[in-house]
Amino acid sequence: MSRNPMVVRNVPALRRALDGLRARKATVALVPTMGALHDGHVSLVRLAKRRAGRVVVSIFVNPTQFAPTEDFGSYPRTWKADIAKLAAENVELIWHPDVKNMYPERFATKILLEGPATVGLEDRFRPHFFGGVATVVGKLFTQVRPDVAIFGEKDFQQLRVVTQMARDLDLGVKVIGSRTVRERDGLAMSSRNVYLSQDERRIAPTLYKAMKEAAARLRAGGDVETAMAAGRTMIENAGFALDYLEARHAETLEPIGSLKEGPMRMLVAAKLGTTRLIDNIAV
Repeated sequence: MSRNPMVVRNVPALRRALDGLRARKATVALVPTMGALHDGHVSLVRLAKRRAGRVVVSIFVNPTQFAPTEDFGSYPRTWKADIAKLAAENVELIWHPDVKNMYPERFATKILLEGPATVGLEDRFRPHFFGGVATVVGKLFTQVRPDVAIFGEKDFQQLRVVTQMARDLDLGVKVIGSRTVRERDGLAMSSRNVYLSQDERRIAPTLYKAMKEAAARLRAGGDVETAMAAGRTMIENAGFALDYLEARHAETLEPIGSLKEGPMRMLVAAKLGTTRLIDNIAV
């Protein structure tokens, strides 16, 4: 029978718990989350267990990555279900600070980002986002001091930003991306999928279908702009308000003209009703 993980809510308690986990020089993996856990998060935990001797899962809905018009207040919070999922995976430690512990009074530090954080994808539509992500992830890395950290590939630009930050700042953590977990119809698993109405849920897999069809055109030697235009039309005709569908270099996220120029990643973001969905695939 699985036991509930230990939950710690302040940094001194976290450090004491980590000292216990690191007994016998065990390696530590961190899985950062905002809770509302689903099977995609479970896959991150399982990868973490394969890459390290001990696993820490953080649950913190980070206010600094939400704009005032976004869903911080209504973001799904499913604490009891989250604990049950992590207990079933034999996770030993959950880091669950509140906002005051993460951002104490007079907190005044930010991380300035360039490179993959400024390529005109998520940063164009959510200019506040990566500054908030970098701040909280930087804090998580220094609080937990993990050997490895696991992030899902669904947030692909975020994965590239965090990887660059950890490398540039010599944070001593290896960032590992984990493949996107999908529903049977191809929709990428996301905590925000619960916002979709029944009709919207039926339409939502169009994002994945459009990317797959565009990728097939590119692999067959098709022109990038022609393939992207067809994909954009398909997404908009399904009822989405499209922010972007782009083919980018998979490492730098800079625009790319063909598969001959390097590995390619296709990235999409669009709104369906009030729900904004993002996804990506390798080409």
